[in-house]
Amino acid sequence: MIMSNKKINVKSKQVSVKAPARLHLGFLDMCGDLGRKFGSLGLSITGVETSITARYSDDIDIKGIFLERAENYAEQILSHYGIDGGVELSINSTIPEHAGLGSGTQLSLAVASAIACLYEVGQYHHASHWATILHRGARSGIGIGAFMDGGFVVDGGRGEKTEVPPIIARLPFPEHWRIILIFDDDVKGINGAKERRAFNRLIKMKKEASESLCRLTMMQVLPAIVEQNCIQFGGAITEIQNIVGDYFSSAQGGRYTSPFLGSILDRLSIDGASGVGQSSWGPTGFAIFANETIAFQALKKIRNEWQSEKRIRFVLCEGNNHQAEIIFGDKKTMEKTNKQKVENL
Repeated sequence: MIMSNKKINVKSKQVSVKAPARLHLGFLDMCGDLGRKFGSLGLSITGVETSITARYSDDIDIKGIFLERAENYAEQILSHYGIDGGVELSINSTIPEHAGLGSGTQLSLAVASAIACLYEVGQYHHASHWATILHRGARSGIGIGAFMDGGFVVDGGRGEKTEVPPIIARLPFPEHWRIILIFDDDVKGINGAKERRAFNRLIKMKKEASESLCRLTMMQVLPAIVEQNCIQFGGAITEIQNIVGDYFSSAQGGRYTSPFLGSILDRLSIDGASGVGQSSWGPTGFAIFANETIAFQALKKIRNEWQSEKRIRFVLCEGNNHQAEIIFGDKKTMEKTNKQKVENL
């Protein structure tokens, strides 16, 4: 997180927050016989983010999209800290909602951090505390970990007294590896009450499946990142995705939520992807490549093949190894700086 050390009056202050999207690469333990359940693999990514700007206001004034959700988050944070004042929020960009990229968690943490920074309350980076206040991280802590530190993260799931699943591993993602995201704009991932019902109806995962997932993570995924072995990493992620996708297939209508994703991922695997899968409930899919050259060539081919299907989009991105960005300063100075940046483009 990037901050100013200068003391600024709240009424002349402006706060800018950029929170990156994350991929949910699979759960580790849906068995729970060891006293903990879930456990998640996640990766913070570039190219898709929630960006907001906050200023002082006597009331809550929000501009942009997802207004109701943002207003609810703002009210809870202001009330929790007993703040006698409001906030003017401009939502400049957002992670697509119900696409499996963590839009709700990143918006909630962006709003919370903006208000905490604006009024100088609590710890500006206290993301796990904000998540508890805002009821985020019910099953997975990777979105919180992505906000706090970026990179590849693993959370330890939920125990009996867990408030937010703890981050138990964090590694920088190799900078030369690339990810192609596949969007299906006509499909939404399972969410809300339907998601809760889906989890309640799932049969208990076999112990052997959970053991395989944990072993793949410990003995292949994590070492492969450290050794920058994209083939081993991608192969392990694909195997994890297949196990988890088949486990959730009864709830989402198959291994993948989008009817097109399977054939697209098969093609990208032929064209050089070392690993493929679906993020969370989807419909967003991903393909992992060892370098930009291979990824770009695959991207050109797949875009050409699917150009007639307007609901399908592709985005090339990288792993993001940085914390969410928080910048604040005098409102007039920041507005002048932003104007100069635009004029220089």
